[in-house]
Amino acid sequence: MSDFRTPYFVVDEARLKHNLTILQQVAKESGARILLAQKAFSMFACYPLIASYLSGTTASGLYEARLGKEKFGGETHVFAPAYREDEFDELLSYADHLVFNSPDQVARFGPRAKAAGKSIGLRINPECSTQEGHAIYDPCAPGSRLGTTLAQFDPSQLSLLDGLHFHTLCEQNSDALETTLQAFEEKFGAYLPGLSWLNLGGGHHITRPDYDRDTLIRLVRHLRDTYGVTVYLEPGEAVVYYAGDLVSRVLAIVPNGGVQNVILDTSAACHMPDVLEMPYRPPVQNAGEPGEKPYVYRLTGPSCLAGDIIGDYSFDTPLREGDTVTFQDMALYTMVKTNTFNGQRLPDIRFQRENGPCELIRSFSYEDFAMRLS
Repeated sequence: MSDFRTPYFVVDEARLKHNLTILQQVAKESGARILLAQKAFSMFACYPLIASYLSGTTASGLYEARLGKEKFGGETHVFAPAYREDEFDELLSYADHLVFNSPDQVARFGPRAKAAGKSIGLRINPECSTQEGHAIYDPCAPGSRLGTTLAQFDPSQLSLLDGLHFHTLCEQNSDALETTLQAFEEKFGAYLPGLSWLNLGGGHHITRPDYDRDTLIRLVRHLRDTYGVTVYLEPGEAVVYYAGDLVSRVLAIVPNGGVQNVILDTSAACHMPDVLEMPYRPPVQNAGEPGEKPYVYRLTGPSCLAGDIIGDYSFDTPLREGDTVTFQDMALYTMVKTNTFNGQRLPDIRFQRENGPCELIRSFSYEDFAMRLS
């Protein structure tokens, strides 16, 4: 693969199947229905494979809903903080489940969705924050715009509702879910009898090696046995955990003040913006922490943004112009967030077959940059 033009994303079929097998087993043992959260991963060339393991998709708006309906099939669930009047009728043609963010949205759109035969839900804010260090991803932060608190909840709307939904986790283990469920049941458990389903949202790192799947299965079974509801999970990252890489190449090395700045042909700002938004330090193949190995470099991008910096890493041997650098766990929240700031070319998308070639799925060009601007 060293001859392929960089940068490129490559999703590995064998690693993807490994994750999907785990999720399928969790669904079987718990009775939960598991959906792909497209906001994390929307490489629809993989949808036929994923659809053979999971029950459907979740979407955050019109285009994701259409993509899930047309390319994946199964159930199509949609949640948005607010729906647009001029898109809602089209959205009804794609969605099976619609989750509303507030009682006002239920009152405005719920009767129309119900009349169209859709399953209707309300997103709940259990006001139980379990986040540590990722405030940008905490839907239970004070003053959050996401979800309905107990003080805002309108029991008179229960006749319209088929289910409740909450999403409070981010890359977390099942202990955080158990904490959240305790708060949710204390506040909203009395409203579950008579409803059809409960959606536990995403952020469950189910396929991570240290994830406590037994606890997750126990919690799902408890909800099913106690309230008679169908339980949904909608992981995104867990579907493609360590199933994809982003391969880049060294363009130049610029020393300054004792720092060896490596200019790569991939950009944090353009190709992995969560590095700057969260922020986080992505793993690099065969690299260590600064000082762990003899040769330390600061990996940076090619854009004009001074802060287009991925992080500091150490290597066993010196990096040279033309060497490849492979970022791991790069399927999630990367392709869906790429942009062409500075006119940077989007990375190619490849798929490594389990027993076959590394296929080129999509290559991008100047036209993909220009078409968005005028």
